[in-house]
Amino acid sequence: MGSARSKITEGKNSLTREIIMPIEASHIMMFARSIGDTNPIYYDQAYAEKEDTEGIIAPPTFARAVSQFDPDYELRPKANEKWFGSGKAPTGIQNRAKTSGGLHAEQHFEYHKNLKPGDQLTVRSRAGETWQKDSKRAGRLKFSETIQEFWDQDGELVITMRSIVVHTEKPVEQK
Repeated sequence: MGSARSKITEGKNSLTREIIMPIEASHIMMFARSIGDTNPIYYDQAYAEKEDTEGIIAPPTFARAVSQFDPDYELRPKANEKWFGSGKAPTGIQNRAKTSGGLHAEQHFEYHKNLKPGDQLTVRSRAGETWQKDSKRAGRLKFSETIQEFWDQDGELVITMRSIVVHTEKPVEQK
């Protein structure tokens, strides 16, 4: 497995973050299993070679696994550090988590070519658009977009992924 590394560079319009993401057949197989997709195109080389793809490819949402290659991803557990967790309440931290107050609103994937085992991706992240909207229950909603471009070892754009997060002005009361 390739080593995870990231770096931050200053661009003309926004901060850009780069993450190296090696694509391995076992990663693809485990991801497909974790989402319950049994299509043999994701794990059976003999089957996949007979298809238009001419080999194993990754499932459509596989690009989201980039967070596992980001050493600074806030929701990823780190050895000997208290962790926010993924349950109803924080597990071990005393202060408010950095990720508190935001909701993952949308995810969009634009595929330029298939992801295949052996690809070595450079993922570049940058800020996209921001906008606001008023709501009756949560006050002002602030939306922000992050754009991640996945470039392969040949310098070709493979995937463009857009994530939208919304932050609420005030907590929404549950009825």
